[in-house]
Amino acid sequence: MTRPANYLHHHWAKSDRQNPSCIHLLEHHLADVGACFEALLLQPTIRKRLARTAGTDDLDEVTLARLCVFATLHDIGKANVGFQTRIWRGEDLQGKRKPGWAGHTSDIVPVLEDKDTTTADWFFKALGWDDFLAWDDRDGLIASGLFVATLSHHGDPLNLHNTKSANPDAWKPFGELSPQTCVERIGSLARSWFPQAFTIDGPPLPSAPEFQHMFLGLCTLADWIGSNEDHFPYVDEPDDDYMDTTARRQARNAIKAIGLNISEQRDAFKVAPSFSELFDIGYAPNAIQKAAWDAPIGQPVAIIESETGSGKTEAALWRFAKMYEAGLVDGLYFALPTRAAATQMHGRVNRFIESMFRSHKPEPVLAVPGYIRAGDFTGEHLADYKVWWDTHPRDNTTEKLWAAESAKRFLAAQIAVGTVDQAMMAALQVRHSHMRAACLARNLLIVDEVHASDPYMSAILTDLLNAHVGAGGYALLMSATLGSAARSRWLFRPRRESQIPQMSISDAVGMPYPSISTKSGDRENIVASGENEQQKNVRIDARPRMHEFSQVAGLAIDAARAGAKVLVIRNTVAYAVNTHRALEDAAGAADTDLLFACNGVITLHTGRFAANDRDLLDGEVEAQLGKQRDSGGRIVVGTQTLEQSLDIDADLLITDLCPVDVLLQRIGRLHRHRRDDRPNEHGAPTCVVLTPPGDNLDALLSSDAGASRNGLGGFVYPDLRILELTLRLVSETSSSDQVWRIPDMNRELVERATHPEALEALVEEMGDDWRVHAITIAGEQISDNLTAHGAVVKRDKTFLDRGVGFPSNMEERIRTRLGDEGVEVRFEPAAQSPLDSASAIASLNIPGHMCRGITPEETVVPDITSEGFQFTIGGRRFAYDRLGLRMV
Repeated sequence: MTRPANYLHHHWAKSDRQNPSCIHLLEHHLADVGACFEALLLQPTIRKRLARTAGTDDLDEVTLARLCVFATLHDIGKANVGFQTRIWRGEDLQGKRKPGWAGHTSDIVPVLEDKDTTTADWFFKALGWDDFLAWDDRDGLIASGLFVATLSHHGDPLNLHNTKSANPDAWKPFGELSPQTCVERIGSLARSWFPQAFTIDGPPLPSAPEFQHMFLGLCTLADWIGSNEDHFPYVDEPDDDYMDTTARRQARNAIKAIGLNISEQRDAFKVAPSFSELFDIGYAPNAIQKAAWDAPIGQPVAIIESETGSGKTEAALWRFAKMYEAGLVDGLYFALPTRAAATQMHGRVNRFIESMFRSHKPEPVLAVPGYIRAGDFTGEHLADYKVWWDTHPRDNTTEKLWAAESAKRFLAAQIAVGTVDQAMMAALQVRHSHMRAACLARNLLIVDEVHASDPYMSAILTDLLNAHVGAGGYALLMSATLGSAARSRWLFRPRRESQIPQMSISDAVGMPYPSISTKSGDRENIVASGENEQQKNVRIDARPRMHEFSQVAGLAIDAARAGAKVLVIRNTVAYAVNTHRALEDAAGAADTDLLFACNGVITLHTGRFAANDRDLLDGEVEAQLGKQRDSGGRIVVGTQTLEQSLDIDADLLITDLCPVDVLLQRIGRLHRHRRDDRPNEHGAPTCVVLTPPGDNLDALLSSDAGASRNGLGGFVYPDLRILELTLRLVSETSSSDQVWRIPDMNRELVERATHPEALEALVEEMGDDWRVHAITIAGEQISDNLTAHGAVVKRDKTFLDRGVGFPSNMEERIRTRLGDEGVEVRFEPAAQSPLDSASAIASLNIPGHMCRGITPEETVVPDITSEGFQFTIGGRRFAYDRLGLRMV
């Protein structure tokens, strides 16, 4: 007689998609996840971070065991027969009527809320809830909050205040399955697995709401690991010894395999290598790099300010090596403003990690959606969420690349390089944000190219730092130059803007530069890096030609014909494309060799290219404008992607007017390296600043000019006060024989255009229209701050409080506002790259602002054109060619 399928008489947690009769028992999966959570708590840094959220230096063994019990119960909701019968076939029912479909998270809410009092009575008794209440000195509120937290492991907090109706039939016996018997057995097993949890005289559970949020993040991580069939194969027969014989062993193996247990790596790592060993640069550390090493590492947040091109990246990485050696952090997440910058930085960090770890080297993950890359290895998606990886020569395993296979797991990597958006999602109300935050907490968060131009992003970064530091984490921010107000905001991170410490403009201008800043009590502590080592006098040439593309093209062509390397940075993609087209017209057939080309295809550099094409563009820009560039004229046109992370060196910079801190960042690409092959006409650094017509920006204050401030007129920076003050700085220098002494004048320039005193003085001088604008900007900043604070995880609330849940449409709004992952389009068949005939475009990411309302389709058929291809998705038509992605 054939044995009946085990799912008919045993509760299951997981079943094979292709063969539902192949199951993993619920009690075994709960053991797997409980064991994984226990193994995570054996990692010293993770344990310290969890303890920090509880307001203590460490957690006792009884409390840790109790947390393991809660983590074990994460899927207790699967005991209901509405869930269990989901895989039953018609012949299994034998004429019985199914109890109705039910899930295992939201369907337990009526039980928790006593909407189904009959079930609630036996459920909590079967679980032995009275013992849990003994762990709690807040009348059950803390234990209940942790229980709800563990049930929220699918990515967002369980909403206890929804209107879901009870389904009593789901909790009644059906066939051979009895939910009550199942819950009783699981309660009994939990006591045998973690007996120390039930010690009578243990301390009460930590009551801090932040502790519950950190617990949820680790619980979710444990569930992700414990659901991996490679480590936890299905077992469909009950085994009372399963926890000790299988689950704990497999859990510790899994934690080690995917790189969360770094004990062997730490044992092999004796001391941080020297600067020359870490970086194959050929020179000793400069002042800012040495200051980054020498400055105390115990403060949770530090800010490095130094000129673009001065070696801040090496300074930050060298400081990380010291912090790793001291045991303060396990790894790092290097956050950059754009996907292109992150892709380029990934290679630099990968080389650094090769030098830092002579054995047990982690593979740095490229945390950019659309890529599957770790170290030198790339992967491809297969069916059933599997990933195929290139052969791994070191140990013939790809397990340590696990974090690279899903964007939700990026922050679980020991070393990762990605966009700042990915880090911000650890603070925002998006699915799995708690897991992201828990993973990030153990690592040093490095944020490159920070500035204060976007109030929304600044507010999100502040909340991210609060969450990260609140869990005991460390962060390092980097910028060419920050205004004193922005620096104070991130060092002190007060609840209200009015609480940010302010220094006078004269004091702010006098602060040392370059520098490393930390917080010391209620004061800012600045460590100067010594004398500025790379002085350059930059001639500023203001030209009211911002909207005259042919004039800009002519200026660039003339310089290139004289042998100059010309970098043209426009504020928007539209302006960059228009400038590029004007350049092609101006060059004609005779001078096409002066235009930037990739594999012989004339193009430009923006963020609107597919992943493999972006790699090509980055490489070509660095080859043609980098340190080892060839002689002769060349013009590269692009957007902000050119001002970040690329090691490029221009003889002439042509840029749109932008806030002065951003302008200084762009100027960092001008005369970056010392060389003796510059053309005579461009032997001195010159920055041409393209401005709107007129002596000031009055015209942009009118309502008709609103579109101009939203990018159509070349501006993406809404605060015209800062732009007006920057325009004045540019104009007064341009009309005189003066120059900008970089970096000596950086502090003065930034404070004169961004300090609150300077902004107020401008408004007083300019009159009512500017006062209205100032009020409007203040209102927008308040709105952005409120929007940002409304979008972040409410870590000051427990999981029993109203307002802790995520609104149903919040994630879409957040991703749209961040311009994050957008919609990834997969092409079938893959289309040929317009930049490389040997490369195929299998997928393309449409930025969020271009695809609002569009849901991804499984595959899209591309229509091949003479210059690339076009495709339709969600009723919209897009083109992709040598100018990148755009709507048509």
